[in-house]
Amino acid sequence: MAELLGEQCGFEGRPGDYQRLESSLLHQVLRRRRGLPILLSVVWMEVARRAGAPVYGVALPGHFVVGFGPRDDQVLADPFDGGRLLTGQDAELLVAGTAGTGIQPSMLTPADPLNIVQRILNNIRAWAAARPERSEVALWALDLSLLLPAHPARLRYERAQLLVQRGDFLGGAAELDEYADVVTAVEPTTAERVRQQARAARAMLN
Repeated sequence: MAELLGEQCGFEGRPGDYQRLESSLLHQVLRRRRGLPILLSVVWMEVARRAGAPVYGVALPGHFVVGFGPRDDQVLADPFDGGRLLTGQDAELLVAGTAGTGIQPSMLTPADPLNIVQRILNNIRAWAAARPERSEVALWALDLSLLLPAHPARLRYERAQLLVQRGDFLGGAAELDEYADVVTAVEPTTAERVRQQARAARAMLN
C-alpha cells in the first residue's frame, strides 16, 4: 500500500493542506493526491479493502491513521506521511504531539464509519468557522451533519445562529425555538435564553 499509494501515486499530506478546503473533499483529494490525514486514510481504506486486506481507520487524537490486522498483531500506517509504518513509540509520540496525552488502548480500536464522516464534517466546519466569509460552507457541512442518524442536538443551535448571521432571521428564529423545545425539559434556563435569542432575531426584521 505504501509503495502503491505513497510512492507511485504520491498520496501524502503537508502542513499547508490543513488550510485548504480541498483537503477535506474526497473528489479533490483524489485529484490532487493531497489531503488531511483522515481523507488520505479513507483512500487507503477503500483501496486496501478492495484488495482484501483487513484494514480499518484508527482515530488517534488529532491525527487519523489506518490499521491492519487484529488488535494483538496490529500494524499502523500514516497515509499523511506517505504510508510510513508506525511503531508503538511512533504512535505514542504522535498522540503526545497532537493531544498532549499518552496513548490509551481505546484509541487503537477501529473507527466507526459514521464517526469518520462526522469527523470529516467537523473539520470542514472548523475550516469555515475561521473564515466568516465562507458561511455557506459551514451551513452545507451542518446540513450534512444533521442528516446522519445520530448527531448532537447542539448542531441545530449552531445552524440557527448561522442562519441569523446570514440574514435569514425568520428561519434562524424558527430553528432557535425548535432547539429550545428540545432542551427545555433538561435545561429550562438555556431554553429561555434561546427563546430570547429567537425573539431578538425576529426583531431584526423591524
